[in-house]
Amino acid sequence: MKNISAISRRRFLRGGFLAAFGAALLRPQAIHAASCCGLKADHSANAQLLFESLQYPYDLAPLPHGTEAFVPDIDALTMEIHHGRHHAAYVRNLNSALAEYPQFHGLKLNALLADLDALPESIRQTVRDNGGGHANHALYWATMKPGGSQPSESLKAAIAKYFGAMDALEESLVQVGLRRFGSGWAWLNINANGELVVNSTANQDNPIMFGETPLLGIDVWEHAYYLNFKNRRGDYLKAFLKHVDWEAVSKRFAILG
Repeated sequence: MKNISAISRRRFLRGGFLAAFGAALLRPQAIHAASCCGLKADHSANAQLLFESLQYPYDLAPLPHGTEAFVPDIDALTMEIHHGRHHAAYVRNLNSALAEYPQFHGLKLNALLADLDALPESIRQTVRDNGGGHANHALYWATMKPGGSQPSESLKAAIAKYFGAMDALEESLVQVGLRRFGSGWAWLNINANGELVVNSTANQDNPIMFGETPLLGIDVWEHAYYLNFKNRRGDYLKAFLKHVDWEAVSKRFAILG
């Protein structure tokens, strides 16, 4: 993947446009009001544009389908720990890092991640790790659905063009997830040329840091699967793919593609 310094001006401006567009598309109550008092988020709204619309102070939205929705493939305890501890920590740390820097409070999260060099060095790595963690997990939860769903005709056509078939795309996601050494993510992205690509990032890096637009992200940190699958990451990846909400991914593709 390209280094952040290679991001074109066109892609950066596009990110700013998407931030504004996302704010218009997403009803504020779908993410912010739903994140308190245990209310269930509007999953269909959240799925269209996610971290592209979020800004300080950041909230931990509830899981769209609860902790038991993906049993036996993903157990309830893993979901509880993953969301309620790991994701919650990213949100808490991100808010803490930005608290004394009001000049960044009005920026959408995607704008922060796309231009990390604009941040003070003292908080840059913290925002990279925790802002990336928040963005990645917001996408992860909202593109999961028990039993999965089918992609739109336009996304099917794009998958056929770039991968040949859905099976080939899924196998690419499994293989790139297996090849990621240590912790990270496997991604289906739109690259700077408007093409669908599969690749991975380390740790909590988000593709927007490298000039690409994420449609689907699969967490391959051990905390996402170890209770059920131990060291069998490939089995987890295949199980996860049974529950991809391709309808939600299609909505992102229609807006961002």
